[in-house]
Amino acid sequence: MSKKFTPTPHDAIFKQFLSEKETAKDFFDIWLPDEIKALCDLDSLKVESGSFVDSEMKNYQSDILYSVKTEKGSGYFYLLIEHQSTPDKLMAWRLMRYCMAAMQKHLEAGHKELPLVFPILFYCGEKSPHPYSTDWLDCFSGRDIAEEIYTKPFKLVDVTTLDDGDIMQHKRIALLELLQKHIRRRDMTELLDSIVKLLSYNYYTDNQVITMFNYLIQEGNTTKPMEFINEIAKQSEKHEGAFMTIAQQIEEIGIKKGIQQGKIEGIQEGEKQASMKIARQMLESGMDRQSVMKFTGLTDAEMSNLFKD
Repeated sequence: MSKKFTPTPHDAIFKQFLSEKETAKDFFDIWLPDEIKALCDLDSLKVESGSFVDSEMKNYQSDILYSVKTEKGSGYFYLLIEHQSTPDKLMAWRLMRYCMAAMQKHLEAGHKELPLVFPILFYCGEKSPHPYSTDWLDCFSGRDIAEEIYTKPFKLVDVTTLDDGDIMQHKRIALLELLQKHIRRRDMTELLDSIVKLLSYNYYTDNQVITMFNYLIQEGNTTKPMEFINEIAKQSEKHEGAFMTIAQQIEEIGIKKGIQQGKIEGIQEGEKQASMKIARQMLESGMDRQSVMKFTGLTDAEMSNLFKD
């Protein structure tokens, strides 16, 4: 048996030959499909850095990536050769991943459109001919379904275009769709009846309702946010406990007017302690610091002292 001077001799000779521009040019001239070759200026071939390859796959990389200028207008084109000395049933998927990694690196370099990346598998394995498909869709157990998913435009759920009446029929997802459709476009008070109706179906957990409450306070477009929230609470008996966590407690300490104005003026010491308690609850339920300060009137220093005891 002859001694091996490199740990991967098949890959080493492959890379040595194909890293030379003139050799690569001959390779592509022979093996590129005519319609792809017609797009490429092979005189412009340039070996690209291996950093284009996904870092998670570095242990497996043996490919060479070239950039090439296009013959027809502006654009970016890459030619990728993957060398394989042992067959791999999922090789087509690996090629797809290499292509996507090159595309991602191209975007990270500041480009705004995806480049074309044309992969070629160079096989020299002991088993002949190459035993597996080079169509990555054949890597799925259900090729027909995969083809349906990955060769057509992806499904779009554009809530900004949905009819409110249709949204109201969407069961447990209706509240999310309704809020996110209108959160930037309408005064949320206009949705009061619809929100109350959806809450009456008892589709939602208390945690979901509290998250909705925080969302309306932080992002909602309404001139009287707490009046709106309190009205929802009054009409939603099934979630009374969830609203008591924040909304009703705020009303009980008599700072409703101050909250509507975004500040609390002349609050007495006893009410200050109550508002600090509420602020802690707001923070623990996921509301951001700035919103809590806005709706309780606490100062930055007071906020910093909330959890010191």
